[in-house]
Amino acid sequence: MTTDNAVLHRDGTALVLHLPGAGLPAVVHWGADLGPLDDAGLAALLQATSRQTPPGTLDAAWRLPLLPQESDGWSGRPALLLSRAGAPVYPRWQCETDRPDDATAVVTATDPDGGLTLRTRLEIGAGGVVLLDHEIVNDGADLLDVAWLEATLPVPRSADHLTTFGGRWTREKSPLTTEMPRGSTVRESRRGRGGHDAPWVTLASEGVPRAGDGRVWAIHLGWSADVRHRVDRVTEHVPLLGAGELLRPGELRLAPGESYRAPTAYFAWSDGGLDGIAARFHTWLRARPQHPRTPRPLVLNTWEAVYFDHDPERLTALAERAADVGVERFVLDDGWFPARRDDTRGLGDWVVDRDVWPDGLEPLADLVHGLGMQFGLWFEPEMVNLDSDLARTHPEWILGNPASVPSPDGVSFRTQYVLDLANPDAWEHVRGQMSALIGRLGIDFVKWDHNRDLVEPVHDGVPGTHAQTLATYRLVDRLKADHPGLEIESCSSGGARTDLGMLARTDRVWASDSNDPVERQDIQRWTELVLPPELIGAHVGPSPAHSSGRATDLSYRIAASLQGSAGFEWDLLGCDAEETARIAAFATLYKELRGLLHSGTVRHPDTTDPALRVRTVVAQDRSEALVVVATVASLEEALAERLRIEGLDPRRRYTVRLRDEIGASRWGWVTPSWLGDGPVTLPGGALADVGLQLPTLWPVQALVLHLTAA
Repeated sequence: MTTDNAVLHRDGTALVLHLPGAGLPAVVHWGADLGPLDDAGLAALLQATSRQTPPGTLDAAWRLPLLPQESDGWSGRPALLLSRAGAPVYPRWQCETDRPDDATAVVTATDPDGGLTLRTRLEIGAGGVVLLDHEIVNDGADLLDVAWLEATLPVPRSADHLTTFGGRWTREKSPLTTEMPRGSTVRESRRGRGGHDAPWVTLASEGVPRAGDGRVWAIHLGWSADVRHRVDRVTEHVPLLGAGELLRPGELRLAPGESYRAPTAYFAWSDGGLDGIAARFHTWLRARPQHPRTPRPLVLNTWEAVYFDHDPERLTALAERAADVGVERFVLDDGWFPARRDDTRGLGDWVVDRDVWPDGLEPLADLVHGLGMQFGLWFEPEMVNLDSDLARTHPEWILGNPASVPSPDGVSFRTQYVLDLANPDAWEHVRGQMSALIGRLGIDFVKWDHNRDLVEPVHDGVPGTHAQTLATYRLVDRLKADHPGLEIESCSSGGARTDLGMLARTDRVWASDSNDPVERQDIQRWTELVLPPELIGAHVGPSPAHSSGRATDLSYRIAASLQGSAGFEWDLLGCDAEETARIAAFATLYKELRGLLHSGTVRHPDTTDPALRVRTVVAQDRSEALVVVATVASLEEALAERLRIEGLDPRRRYTVRLRDEIGASRWGWVTPSWLGDGPVTLPGGALADVGLQLPTLWPVQALVLHLTAA
């Protein structure tokens, strides 16, 4: 056993561990890199942060270990809860710690009397994101019930505010900031997927969090189903921030020799506010081997163009129009399989409807590929309609309480149920049908949808959400392994499943079913708190928007799409000549700028006017930047504030020009000279400290500004 201390550090983040002779390691510090610390320095740090000199009021360690328990003098929520035959299990750990490199520690803890092994891996990844993994092994002779296993890290007492997220369909990821509550606080999601109101990220901050400054600590859980986020502010200890999978009673019972690996928890710290948190996550995601490296194609998805009204001739014409204006990926959405004229029938039968497509989808796929575009297809692999050949043949494959499927008092949603993918036969059926189509049609992209919650998900007599989620992961992994180059989008009634567990195996997310660009300003802003813009689908829809009825200018809708992985959700055949020309200009602009948009550093400068939304992307070498200034309502003041653009090289001069190829913005009586008389060139320092006078933008208008180093 090791009795030592250790410092993990990378990219401005440090974890200082105290490794006692008995028990789990304790995190003495998580946050800023403290610089070189020798043994004497570590000992001094321990002394400086110790609660008191023995003997104390409790004859046990007050410094909290990685999995705090009652035996540690901890009155908050225990991070691990186990039982055997209904009796609680209280581990007494003996640990060995390995240090593979300066940024990683692997802890192996055993409790021979309790029949337990715990493996914990702490790694500071690229960008300074901390990855924390726990795995529990049942070494005993009896079943081990796991109620929960949660990852936690401490934050300073000065973190006095808490930000959590909620939302609803078409208004995902809505933040709420409060003072840090006292006691143990838990946020849960019980939908079998993340949900539109999921605890996406939990943030602890010193004061109300700001975009560009201040200390913030964040936790995100890489799990695509039920989760629990927690914060503990108890009087005897520093606060804890953490998260874990939400397991129902009896859901996870480990037989002798079996193990449970909890979802990876991702922790990020920043002294640069919310944008600093985002920068850490973006850096880590972009460093992954599987992160998309090719330019993100301009997409046309057919859902809002035709809905269920599939007509081969019309869709052929739409594909040709898409290619003409510069689209690079054509995606056929819901409605191509048997009986699918509405949303009540057909799910689960992943074969082509020959009544609608008498020659199959081959002619359309061949046309799309021949026009130089990728071909994509919509699936909802985890779902089934009762009115389907699959459900009629295999009703036992439905995941749910047998008493409620089907039943007058049972709960369905959109008249669909969940297919039990943990059933090997059901899993193989879906894999086989999907794989056959992907191979035969040369499908490049799958839009993978998930349009309902899991309600009473019973698998083999026990709660089945955990098994269903792992089976879904296996299906995605298998399809990508069998079809190299296949890209998959995670869609779940919009943005109800956008976590890093799903993003470990998919290539982008659909942020929301709302293409209302006003709603999208905040949806996309908070989605990219974790995900970089190249992973966030953002499409131009028709006006008025189908989800809200709001009418907006085409230029404003395009400006919103420029902030993600761009595309269209629109019947381009109905566009007039002027709209078509602006759409083609947008395609050219997107292809020009996407190298910057999908690799640069994203910032969201704080503004004083609540109607303003400002977003900047600065190139890594600071040679150029793109700024989108948008309004979501009328400005409060007659004279708008100045736009300060940070992150530029203060010594270089930048030319600022308006990119109005997408259409002219409109504003009132204030027209600054730099807009009225032509481009202006200023040092980066002046742009950051003095800024540019904004015009009095009308409600729901946007400016797209391109800065290039002179």
